[in-house]
Amino acid sequence: MNTFGNIFRLTSFGESHGRGIGGIIDGCPAGLELNLELIQNDLARRKPGQSKITTQRKEPDQVEFFSGIFEGKTQGTPIAFAVWNKDQHSKDYNDLKDVFRPSHADYTYIKKYGTRDHRGGGRSSARETIARVVAGAIAKQVLAQPGISIRAYVSQVGEVKLQKSYAELDLTKAEENMVRCPDAETAEKMIARIEAASKDRDTVGGVITCVVKGVPAGWGEPVFNKLHADLGFAMLGINAVKGFEYGSGFEGTKWSGSQHNDVFVRTEEGIHTKTNYSGGIQGGISNGEDIYFNVAFKPIATLLKEQHTVDKNNNEITINPKGRHDPCVLPRAVPIVEAMAALVMADHFLLSKLNSV
Repeated sequence: MNTFGNIFRLTSFGESHGRGIGGIIDGCPAGLELNLELIQNDLARRKPGQSKITTQRKEPDQVEFFSGIFEGKTQGTPIAFAVWNKDQHSKDYNDLKDVFRPSHADYTYIKKYGTRDHRGGGRSSARETIARVVAGAIAKQVLAQPGISIRAYVSQVGEVKLQKSYAELDLTKAEENMVRCPDAETAEKMIARIEAASKDRDTVGGVITCVVKGVPAGWGEPVFNKLHADLGFAMLGINAVKGFEYGSGFEGTKWSGSQHNDVFVRTEEGIHTKTNYSGGIQGGISNGEDIYFNVAFKPIATLLKEQHTVDKNNNEITINPKGRHDPCVLPRAVPIVEAMAALVMADHFLLSKLNSV
């Protein structure tokens, strides 16, 4: 399954150390005047080598479009694009050709396909998410027409947790520091935690929070394509993601129903709710309130330290990998979370237009 979406669809291709990563977007409405700078900006937020707490692989990650755009506007035809790889160090992986690295996809790819590209993880590498970021950046521009915005930020690194809700924060400030946390004081603690992991040649995980504003009531399907289910499917398809919760999430399980219910009230703008523990979605359909959710990322599996494992011949061995790797995936994953949310929301936007015909 290399294709995501129902109406607004992305098919991605490419490997970490191949010629490049690319995709084909189908279902994008015609006549959309694309801002290519916004697309490139999201790629810059995802690319390696952007700060001292990310991998030092140097990639320009410049997107090249081949079709579907003429005189700056979408044509309603397939949009094909690629981002070429420039700084692969494939030799760093030669010693791992026949090795099953702990918590990687090496073993499972061999069991499924009988073969694998050992260079940087091949297709299982998070570098594939370049295609999602390009498509998501276009989806954001589709969603800007009905006034929908999507912002994500790092809310936890290891045990360092931001103790404020998104409503108390200026989310634009997330881009003012390298960890992409909108609270400067917490950001400094997060950076220190990542630097400590890196110094120990280890890694650390955490949580990204995402907020979608401006979605009207009525988006989503009542049974199998519930809006929150599609968002969960999208987020759990991102490399290193281990959990998804929306609204009150797991915390809400501790409350009684009388505490948790979102009471409807009449306002000058129409019907709203006093609280938003539902996370903007009820019965799988948006209710007009903010949609917000958390995405949990594990500590990434590539450690630059000695580990025990086995090889394809079932020999017990010790590895000490080389290469350039992120001690924490979170700062670079923020635009990926936004992109996947945008793909889901663009799909449901177009589905809602069909349902209203």
